[in-house]
Amino acid sequence: MHMALNYNKLWKMLIDKNMSKSELVKRSKISTNAMARMGKNEDVRLDTLVKICCVLDCKIDDIVDYC
Repeated sequence: MHMALNYNKLWKMLIDKNMSKSELVKRSKISTNAMARMGKNEDVRLDTLVKICCVLDCKIDDIVDYC
């Protein structure tokens, strides 16, 4: 069974905050590999999502949907 994840809310939030993906990588100290995985709607480690939420001041369900 494969989890269906969708990060469209994250991409919209970045646009709304006028922040690039590379800036998010630097500020949240996540790997570029994790960013690439999210770009393909693949799963990433929970601590990666927590780091992003700390930078964006949001909750996990504000940036990812699970179907």
